[in-house]
Amino acid sequence: MMDKDYQIFGIRAVIEAITAGKTVDKVFVQKGLKGSLFQELQVLLQKEQIMISYVPVEKLNRLTKKNHQGVVANVSPVEYHDFENLVINTIESGVTPLFLILDHLSDVRNFGAIIRTAECTGVSGIIIPKRGSVSVTADTVKTSAGAVFKVPICKVDNLRDAIYYLQGSGIKTVVATEKTDQQIYDVTMTEPLAIIMGAEDVGVSPALLKLSDEKAKLPMLGDISSLNVSVACGVFLYEVVRQRLTK
Repeated sequence: MMDKDYQIFGIRAVIEAITAGKTVDKVFVQKGLKGSLFQELQVLLQKEQIMISYVPVEKLNRLTKKNHQGVVANVSPVEYHDFENLVINTIESGVTPLFLILDHLSDVRNFGAIIRTAECTGVSGIIIPKRGSVSVTADTVKTSAGAVFKVPICKVDNLRDAIYYLQGSGIKTVVATEKTDQQIYDVTMTEPLAIIMGAEDVGVSPALLKLSDEKAKLPMLGDISSLNVSVACGVFLYEVVRQRLTK
């Protein structure tokens, strides 16, 4: 069965949801769970490369008060888009591409706020990694004010490969980082573009920093050296809008 927070509980219900093509982000399984039906679920999860987290029964009881049979699955309220198809379709549409890459963001509310700003600024699509990253949840939907249903979101196996693909498609990548002398206002953003934003605690990974075409930072005039990632992302996106409207 399914509850209001985009969760499915019960072994058979989870199997049926996956078989029916529902986008399942993660499955929580009670430690020590056994049985032929659970084995069937395990095979299916491995085939579909769905994340499994083995947890104590107390964790499952906190997730739902219903009879979960040792299995609770997080189901995405949105359908994720195919990354390469989205890039191709965006280029062929004639609009100047503007993609947003989120490097292992972890806070669902920050994610929702970013999606809302992305919709307002005409972002072509948001790219996140399949593992170790935030996914769309009920809180994301609420914080985005419904924008999550309007902005295409892609999950990819490897962000580095995604960046290579974007660059090979003629799209410049700009990473938001304090590890540069170049300010955001010195970067040309009128051409096809992908902006890379980092995780809340560690920023953009060194591997992606090396791959990016350009680096840009925001000027900090106070004692605090950084902004919330959703705020910083908003500044970057609206600088893109400013440049494109005034060119």
